[in-house]
Amino acid sequence: MTRVKSKAQINHRKTKKLTKGFKQARRTRIKAGKEAVMHAGQYAYVGRKLRKRDMRALWIIRISAAAKENGISYSKFIKGLKDKKIEIDRKMLSNIAIKDPNTFQKIISEIK
Repeated sequence: MTRVKSKAQINHRKTKKLTKGFKQARRTRIKAGKEAVMHAGQYAYVGRKLRKRDMRALWIIRISAAAKENGISYSKFIKGLKDKKIEIDRKMLSNIAIKDPNTFQKIISEIK
């Protein structure tokens, strides 16, 4: 006859797989491991939200630094973009400022 595997055993195996790399009881015990996995999931969820915020802040800092090199403040630069109806998001502006300063200067000259 074939061996019957219990649902609990299957769930325990899943928990063990998820706790790989954890320390001490969190790796070996099921109850502690389950709790650790739940908390890790919460931290990961929050981290995904924070990463978006951090990246936007980084882009703004980069744009601000590049704009100041060209003699304009960040706020005036963004207002100029909006007034001229130039729709480039901050991520792209940041990449342009870093990788292609000449193009960034052209954008600034268009605003002024």
